[in-house]
Amino acid sequence: MDPKESIMTTRTEPTSSTHDRAEGKLHEVTGAIKEKVGQVTNNPNLEDRGTAERVDGTIERKVGDVKKVFGK
Repeated sequence: MDPKESIMTTRTEPTSSTHDRAEGKLHEVTGAIKEKVGQVTNNPNLEDRGTAERVDGTIERKVGDVKKVFGK
């Protein structure tokens, strides 16, 4: 087997924990942005949706942290 082939074939998909942590961080950031835009535009509905998305993202990121500890 060619050494270059073995390097290319040994790559794996991201783990579930990595995916959860990345998705969680993305939701945290977008939620925080929506919160700020809602505050600036005086739109409580958008602000509330942003808060909910940010909290959901935090939970999702924490789930990813727990999965990482348990090796899933």
